[in-house]
Parts: sequence; structure tokens; C-alpha cells
Amino acid sequence: MLCLDNIMVEKPMVQFISEVSSNHSRDLKRCFAFIDASARIGCNAVKFQLFKIDQLFAPQILARSEKHRKRRDWELPVSFLPELAARSHDRGIEFSCTPFYLQAVDELVPHVDFFKIASYELMWTDLLVACAQTGRPLVLSTGMATLAEIDVAVEAVTTAGCRQLTLLHCVSGYPAPPGECNLAAIETLRVRYGCPVGWSDHSVAPGVIQRAVHRWNASTVEFHLDLEGSGAEFASGHCWLPDKIAPVISDIRTALSADGDGSKVPTASELPDRAWRADPSDGLRPLLKTRMEWNE
Repeated sequence: MLCLDNIMVEKPMVQFISEVSSNHSRDLKRCFAFIDASARIGCNAVKFQLFKIDQLFAPQILARSEKHRKRRDWELPVSFLPELAARSHDRGIEFSCTPFYLQAVDELVPHVDFFKIASYELMWTDLLVACAQTGRPLVLSTGMATLAEIDVAVEAVTTAGCRQLTLLHCVSGYPAPPGECNLAAIETLRVRYGCPVGWSDHSVAPGVIQRAVHRWNASTVEFHLDLEGSGAEFASGHCWLPDKIAPVISDIRTALSADGDGSKVPTASELPDRAWRADPSDGLRPLLKTRMEWNE
């Protein structure tokens, strides 16, 4: 069993990350709208993807698949990065991006607050190491992976210097059926690796996200976002709309704020009513001292 004794582990606080994926249409104004929406609905960070189709799919796939060639229209211009980071920070949230080719790491490091590695790239050690060596925090999705594969990935990033690692349990179905989400794996990963573990959602089910947080203590929730249903990936069925995910985030934050510290003492909202409790001498309300004040 691999335990990350050298990883910085802090008390989990749920962080919400909106994943823009390829729904931006290469439109800077639309990118800004995603950032603004993410901040408005309560996200801590927004994440984009940086890929080049020629460095994402093998040549024989592109030669024979028009569907994959068309994804060239989904590429995020590198020139957008400074403005996206600035807009995110101006809105009070972090900016992140997933690199899908090695040079992308260097292109991103001046701008991102943390790197996110996608499930599909988990076995690409060179990319993992390149991200880890930047010293930026690293979020690693584990969709489709076995524990043995995750062991290799975690060993690679920690050996390369990563000291702030978050793993995301993920089911890489688009969408992921709730019955296959296996949220208990969040605890499996947390115990095995000793680092914060969250949930990367493809279920688009409020109950799944709430269960991930309240039962399995997910430290991070990542979800795919579209603005109005016209994004390139919305039709697949794994993207949330702002007005659907906003109440989920709000409800979770409200519920977590109710936990308190466990001390059994009167709260501020209770203090005015303490004087109106039944007096132990006769069982009548309010306390004798309060009744005397009424006689004055």
C-alpha cells in the first residue's frame, strides 16, 4: 500500500471547479462568460483545456475519422491564456487548465494556479512529471484507472516534486449512470494515498454530488459546465447548466456551515430566549429574574 507521508494534507474544504471543456467555441467573450458564471454560482476555480488535435490523436485516427478532425474547432487559442487568468482572478476565483501536450505545460505555467490532469492522460508519465516539476498544485483524475495504475502515477508526481496533490475519483462515462458512480472509492483512494480526494462529476445528478460530499467527504467537486445548452459537448449529457448546479453548490455550502465545532453551548440566535425558559421554582415562563424586570 502506498501512503504519501510527504504530501501536504490539510483539513478538507469542499472546492468547486467548473470545467469549461470544449464549450467555449473559441470565442473569448464566451470564455469570459464562463468565468463570470462560475464565480456567480459559487465556484472556487474555473478550468479550461489546452490541446492540439494533431498532438491529441494518432495520425491514423485523424486520417480516417472526420469526427475527430472536426475537434480542431474546439482548440483553445494559447493567446487567450493571459486574459482568461486575469479575468478569473478579477472575479475572485482560481484559473486552471488541463495540458494535453508537453509544450502546453510551459505555455500554462505562467498563468495557472494549479494543473489538472485528465483521466485519459493518467498513464502518460512524461506529462505527469512535467506538471509536477513546475511546483504548482496538481489535481489528478482517476477515471477508468486501476489502483496499480494510480500507484504508478502518484509515485511519478511525488518523486518529481509534487507536494500538493488532489486525486479525483471519476467515472469516465458521458454521462455516468449514478448506479456506476461507486462513490465509496473516494474513501479507498484517501486511505491508500493519504491525500485529499474529490469527485469529478459526469452524472449530472444532484444527489450524487451531495452524497460525495456529505457521506464520502469529497474535498473537491469538479463538474462540466455549459452556459445555455449550445456548447459543443452539451449534447453528450454530462454538462450542467448554471441554474441547475447553482442550488446544488448553495445547498452543500449551507449544509456544511451547519456542522459547527461540536461544542454544546447556547448560540447567538438562542441567547434572547434563554431568559424565557421555565423557572425551576414554579415551571412558569419566563425566569423569575425576567419577571421582576417586567414589574419595574
